[in-house]
This record gives sequence, structure tokens and C-alpha cells, in this order.
Amino acid sequence: MKLVEPTMEYERQIQAYRREFIACGDSMCGCGSLKKMERIQDWIDEVEFLKKPVTTPSKWVPGTQYIYMRETDDKIVGMIQIRHYFNDFLEKFGGHIGYSVAPSERRKGYATQMLQLILPKCKELGLNKILITCIQGNEGSRRTILKNGGVFESTVYEPNESIYLERYWIDIP
Repeated sequence: MKLVEPTMEYERQIQAYRREFIACGDSMCGCGSLKKMERIQDWIDEVEFLKKPVTTPSKWVPGTQYIYMRETDDKIVGMIQIRHYFNDFLEKFGGHIGYSVAPSERRKGYATQMLQLILPKCKELGLNKILITCIQGNEGSRRTILKNGGVFESTVYEPNESIYLERYWIDIP
């Protein structure tokens, strides 16, 4: 397994990941606007644009995007994104990390592994503690967070999506 930043080298795999989510109608957390973009180059360009504070739109925050790839068959099994700091929305509802696992690859421990691998990258960005949220009732995501040292803080209501989110903090040693 490897965690890498997306490039056009992985265009075929990124497109397959996107198609799988669209086919099942599932949300694509931690993928930025991949779901909306048919051309992978457009998504890659946006990912690069959003890495730097100087090119990030004013209502957004810089972030670093990664793909989690199984090397035996070059399949992307997950995606994860680090938000470098908070805006008002992320501080309340989104947290530092967003991630998803391909529907066909769930319940295999990939989310736990992916989150574990991203923590040192958070540390490199100067984050000593990260906030991560999950939709209340998403047991898989909750267990992933807990296995990585997540400590429950509170549950909040996000009015735009009409959902309750559980907030967890993970200390990065």
C-alpha cells in the first residue's frame, strides 16, 4: 500500500475510483470536487492550486490531497485530504481530515491504515493535534478514528446538511 499525491500518472485509477462512487450514489469525502469533474486533469490542477495559501480562494483553506493505492493491482482504495488549518466551517464541522474508501474496498481496514499513515504528514505541517469528524451512526468511520487514538469531544448539528457530526481529537506524538 502507498499513500501518494495524485498526478496524471494515476488518471485511469482516479477515474475508476470516481466512477465507482457515482455508480453507487455515495458521497466522496476527502476528494475535493472530484465528483463534479469529468476531466481528471481539471481535478489535479485544482488539487495543486489548493495546496498553496496564495492560490487558495479566500473562503477555503489550503489542503493536501492523497490517494491510497494498493500496489499489487494499482487500484486506488481510498482518498484522504489534510486541511492545513481551519476556517469557521471546518472548525465546527469538517476538521483537519476528510477521507473515503471505495465502496468495494470497505471493511478491510484500509481507512484505519490510511488515517494512521497521514498522521506523520499532519505533523510535518505543524499540526500536533487534529480534529476529525464523522456522521453520527457511521460506525466504520467512528471505529477508524478510535483505532487511531481519537478522543470524543462532542456531537454537533450541521444545519446545511441536516446531520449530526461526532467530533474527535487525535494527538500526534
